[in-house]
Amino acid sequence: MRRNYADMLRELNLHVGQDQMLCRLWREDGVTQNQLCERLNCEPPTITNMLRTLESYGLVYRKKDDSDGRVSRVYLTTKGRELYEPVELIWKKQQEKLLEGILPEERLMLRRLMKQMAENII
Repeated sequence: MRRNYADMLRELNLHVGQDQMLCRLWREDGVTQNQLCERLNCEPPTITNMLRTLESYGLVYRKKDDSDGRVSRVYLTTKGRELYEPVELIWKKQQEKLLEGILPEERLMLRRLMKQMAENII
């Protein structure tokens, strides 16, 4: 599954994980690098490297905060915003493949179990 997922993302010139950063920015453009670390649960060097790569692809750019020049905010470019639909389609295809052959009532049970597991680890 992961290889299939990675292959589909590669068609968009993305790697696994970069789609999650873009997703965060689609929801909340203009966040700081520290906020990205918190929201994606990644270490600062990981975020820095990912941003550098996405900048080189022309998908994001960093800009100093207007009120605090020590802080950089991350914004999507037009090209980065245009990837929303293709990436979402990949996510939907992966979800459909994962749930193939699972009955609707089984999906509800699976969802309930996964929610419980998530609560258990908090």
